[in-house]
Amino acid sequence: MFFIKKNNLVDKSDALVGRNDPIENELFHEINGRNLMEIPKNFEIIILGMGCFWGAEKIFWKLEGVYHTSVGYAGGYTKNPTYDEVCSGLTGHTEVVRVVYDPNKLNLKTILIEFWEGHDPTQGMRQGNDIGTQYRSAIFVNNSENLNDVKTSKTEFQYLLDSAGFNEITTEIKKNIDFYFAETYHQQYLYKNPNGYCGLGGCGVKFK
Repeated sequence: MFFIKKNNLVDKSDALVGRNDPIENELFHEINGRNLMEIPKNFEIIILGMGCFWGAEKIFWKLEGVYHTSVGYAGGYTKNPTYDEVCSGLTGHTEVVRVVYDPNKLNLKTILIEFWEGHDPTQGMRQGNDIGTQYRSAIFVNNSENLNDVKTSKTEFQYLLDSAGFNEITTEIKKNIDFYFAETYHQQYLYKNPNGYCGLGGCGVKFK
């Protein structure tokens, strides 16, 4: 029964309500010191779920053109959830990385290649040994043009996966989804804890 619960999204009517106030009021990037709540004018945002957000964030803070990264929760119903609430399976959220980047220095396709190659997007409500709806694959964007680009990249990667014998992509793709910051100790976790847990692993399938 536990396995069934962990692999089924909670109904909105059964989800935790949450709270109106954010769990963190001020956050700064541990590596570059930038305010995680500030987004420069004309910069783009993409929100990515790849399983445990610790290892996923590390992929993107290294990319040239990324202003800052942060981890949090998205795709569910509960307002301003805590980590424990998300782990309960009663929020509907998945663990995500929010990437704020300069589109003049970094194109969306490069980010998407890192996303598709960096995890296994065919596993449904899990990523490796991490099982549950909070580990599902997801891409959330904030405009229709980026949404179309994401869907195109999915089609391209599915073709490569088919050729390698993998199953269908289960990645959730939506636009205009609320993002809630995770607690301070989760932010840039593997920078602060270089030997910390990272369950990330791709399929071994590459675009090139």
